Amino acid sequence: MQFLTFIGFTVLVAVISYLKTRRTDEGTSDGYFLGGRSLTAGVVAGSLLLTNLSTEQLVGLNGSAYQSGLSVMVWETVAAVAMVLTAIFLLPRYLKGGLTTIPGFLAERFDVTTKTLTSVLFLSGYVVVLLPVILYSGSLAISGMFDVPELLGVTQTQSIWICVWGIGIIGSIYAVFGGLKAVAVSDSINAIGLLIGGVLIPIFGLLMIGDGNMLDGLSILTTEHPDKFKSMGGPTDPVPFYTIFTGMMLVNLFYWGTNQQIIQRALGAKNLKEGQKGLLLAGFIKILGPIIVVLPGLIAYHMFQGTLENADSAYPMLVKKVLPTAFVGFFAAVVFGAILSSFNSVLNSSVTLFGIDVYKQHINKDADEKTVVKYGKTFGIVLAIAAMFIAPLIANAGSLFAYLQEINGIYSIPILTIIVVGYTTKRVPAIAAKIGLISGCLLYIISQFFMKDYFIGKALAEASASGVTDTAALALVEAQAYPHFLDIMAILFVLNIVIMLIIGKLRPRETPFVQEYTKQVDITPYKHVKSVGLVICLLVIAVYVYFA
Repeated sequence: MQFLTFIGFTVLVAVISYLKTRRTDEGTSDGYFLGGRSLTAGVVAGSLLLTNLSTEQLVGLNGSAYQSGLSVMVWETVAAVAMVLTAIFLLPRYLKGGLTTIPGFLAERFDVTTKTLTSVLFLSGYVVVLLPVILYSGSLAISGMFDVPELLGVTQTQSIWICVWGIGIIGSIYAVFGGLKAVAVSDSINAIGLLIGGVLIPIFGLLMIGDGNMLDGLSILTTEHPDKFKSMGGPTDPVPFYTIFTGMMLVNLFYWGTNQQIIQRALGAKNLKEGQKGLLLAGFIKILGPIIVVLPGLIAYHMFQGTLENADSAYPMLVKKVLPTAFVGFFAAVVFGAILSSFNSVLNSSVTLFGIDVYKQHINKDADEKTVVKYGKTFGIVLAIAAMFIAPLIANAGSLFAYLQEINGIYSIPILTIIVVGYTTKRVPAIAAKIGLISGCLLYIISQFFMKDYFIGKALAEASASGVTDTAALALVEAQAYPHFLDIMAILFVLNIVIMLIIGKLRPRETPFVQEYTKQVDITPYKHVKSVGLVICLLVIAVYVYFA
């Protein structure tokens, strides 16, 4: 019955998406890549949320909450502020220039080589990190909810491989042949189901803890585990509180303001007003995110008494335990939709980047739009297959969410740096952007994969030689041995900006850069964008003050 419900809801969403998009002209790059630039505020908001709210959050962030408590909510709450900044400062500039891809701006501001390097960085990050994480976390969720190992008589590892390829094949067909509008419409439908189902999990969990009384359940949870309900993370937590003011805002600004996977939704808005309203609506809902992606992890910690071997299995185990049997199939279908949403959005963004920024630019400059779309789709299939082979290997990477965020730093901060400098200066030349990209990537790799291991290893060896054996003391030694990866991101962000400005002073552009209005999209802003944005920022501060 559960499986039939799962299949039925999944098919229903696919049919509705097809009926809604069958008139889209997907033979053109605008129709395929940006949904014809026709997305309304509601569709933009729903698509943004579901693209982000997938199993890397449901599984990964709840797993982090299971281990470390409420402090990991920073990934959700600070995101709302980043979305406000994107709506006010970045989106108007993107739509003014009629952008299809973020690297497209870099070609205009700097040169084609800078654009190509950025597109390659995006694509490398997608295939090596983001797509495999989405597939692995999704497989972990589906395997846990349906108990696939027992259902099929296979091992846990084999079930992950089966689920990875099942999700990957279905997602590839949907994204590669449906285009952005098909993905965005299905996102909006699934977003409603995911929000409802996501809220039901903690409700049923608290009811179970409180013997039918949700408030009693919450009281028991906070009373028995007060150390888990602190919004400000300590030095040994995954996200110390002070990092909000170093690299956290930069990571969120990159993700919500410059990441092709995410911002492509807002670029597909019918006008600036709809795009801004969509971002602000998503920002409001994002503040409630911890109820869905943090609280269940805390409930799971109480229910399983911290005994789970793999923290990332906390969410699917909780769903299976607290959700009434009648709801399991529906919620599994919604989660499956969320998995497909993130997978589809990344894949669609990859197809866009390759088709427009690589194939059209360097391989076949005379290609018509249908040819660009055709080869973009072919590339998407190859990329998906590569990601499906990599995904199961992530099982050995440790904490899922921490792995995702730290590895993303290789390309996120360098790209954010050159975009910020590109929009805020007029004479910094293309050579500065290339150096900024290359130095940012190399310095971060050296820091996180060589220097970090050396200094932490040295500190732990010295602590051991001094007779330190307490787990908490050793964790503090490790945390203090080397700066947090978010601090490293902030340091490199500032360093790269300084390097680019010095080059701009020594070898400025011959003519200052001036962005022209292409008139492809109406850029009349939403009249309440600043006041609504201020309210969102104040709500974020209020949440932190309350839980502090």
